[in-house]
Amino acid sequence: MSNKREKHPVGPGPQAQDVVEIVDELLAKAVSSGASDVHFEPTGAELQVKYRLDGVLNPIESLPAAVADNVVARLKVLGGLLTYRNDIPQEGRLELDGKAAGKVSDVRLAVFPTLYGQRAVVRLFYRNEDLMDLGHLGFAIQIESRLKAIATQNQGVLLVTGPAGSGKSTTLAAVLRHIAKTLPGKSIVTLEDPVEIRIDGVTQVPITPHGQMTFPTALRSLLRQDPQVLMIGEIRDAETARITIEAGLTGHLLMSTMHSGTPAGALLRLLEMGIEPYQVTSSVSAVVSQRLVRTLCDRCKREDDNGRFESVGCPACLGTGFRGRALIAELVQVDGELRRAILAKADLDELETLLKGKGYAGIWEDGRRLMASGMTTEAELNTTCGIVVHGEPPTCRK
Repeated sequence: MSNKREKHPVGPGPQAQDVVEIVDELLAKAVSSGASDVHFEPTGAELQVKYRLDGVLNPIESLPAAVADNVVARLKVLGGLLTYRNDIPQEGRLELDGKAAGKVSDVRLAVFPTLYGQRAVVRLFYRNEDLMDLGHLGFAIQIESRLKAIATQNQGVLLVTGPAGSGKSTTLAAVLRHIAKTLPGKSIVTLEDPVEIRIDGVTQVPITPHGQMTFPTALRSLLRQDPQVLMIGEIRDAETARITIEAGLTGHLLMSTMHSGTPAGALLRLLEMGIEPYQVTSSVSAVVSQRLVRTLCDRCKREDDNGRFESVGCPACLGTGFRGRALIAELVQVDGELRRAILAKADLDELETLLKGKGYAGIWEDGRRLMASGMTTEAELNTTCGIVVHGEPPTCRK
């Protein structure tokens, strides 16, 4: 997929206008293709440009090494960064023009010094009205109905787990919109680092990474502000976990995210953070684990001899064979049998064996509905969830 740029030839002394056009064209192309990130990676011999398309990083173009510094300098100007400091990491925000500006809600820039020069990554956040409503995210009907039931509770903790970029923040934002719409008058507050999605009717508080108002400090203060629903961007440490669990025990509905492979793993991580087993079983209502699986490009997918669809690749999907992603998920509610196992300090294997013995449908099984409808492939599902061993469906541990 990678190719050498010919439209704007650049030599040892590229013109400033050439660099401006190159950067503008690459960013516009990234937006039109739906890329979530644009990587500018210096190698010494060239500057590699890569797009993250549907979660996978793809090489797009190679620019001459002579233009590398100028391209990054142009990005710095757009992001309001210090162009004369090449020895420190810097972060900023960009403003796009034209059609691209109407499609994105936020554009962030991060620059980092490396052996061969500065590496820059542009992250793109899109305006997607379809992802604002809980019913449009793509959850299985059973999971969606359980989430809506949890949203009506007056206390407890809902955890959403999964790797980075799996849509956790989008899910929580949709749940909060559902609460604001169906239960008007409730006091809803979020603590986020940073605030990624604006939600009408919700008080959103940005937490700065290196400021004095940390998650624990802000959460303690907010509990005195008479909130009924709280969303914490992420449980990152033991102190935040402890305050979150205590809030869920004292008349607050609290939601947060964690980086964990499975629902059972998230519950055990709370115990490893020093939360007492009885506090976990008394506060946590449910754990959702989710992933985003790539969906086949409608323009080029084809059916094989077994009646399943496979990826091909065409200009519309930039040769990847996939265009867009769909949600797969599993939800575990903390019931009596699971509570007893947690109180008995069962390990990860014991908890997962317990869930499997109860006929619990995991995330891989949820993905099979997408395979059956021709939206994705078994290979893509296995890549997202893990490798199938001895024909058994895998457990997502990523």
